[in-house]
Amino acid sequence: MAIAVNILLGLIILIHLYIVWFEMFAWTSRGPKVFRSFSKDLFPKTKTLAANQGLYNAFLVAGLVWTFVIHDVVWKTNVSLFFLSCVSIAGVYGALTAERKIFFVQAMPAIIALVLILIK
Repeated sequence: MAIAVNILLGLIILIHLYIVWFEMFAWTSRGPKVFRSFSKDLFPKTKTLAANQGLYNAFLVAGLVWTFVIHDVVWKTNVSLFFLSCVSIAGVYGALTAERKIFFVQAMPAIIALVLILIK
């Protein structure tokens, strides 16, 4: 079970590293291709806001990476639960407010990891 959780954590870290890059550095170039339902003139106007969101995602990445260096099992579990909960909530909120596929890309892997941690 621990191996599955670590694989999911690694996957979630990679997904969020992509989100960091996308929101901080590729918002105006890739944004219109990813969020086709949004007006193209929205992206230059919201570049700073997107970069701010990217920074928050970088903090999620840092927290999830931190779980790999914690040796105390209880502490590692609690930190993992906290950051995975943050990712899950952000993914659900993004799915409700921006694009439904965010639930499957961001929230679903985190929810699965949460369940695996809680049932072990």
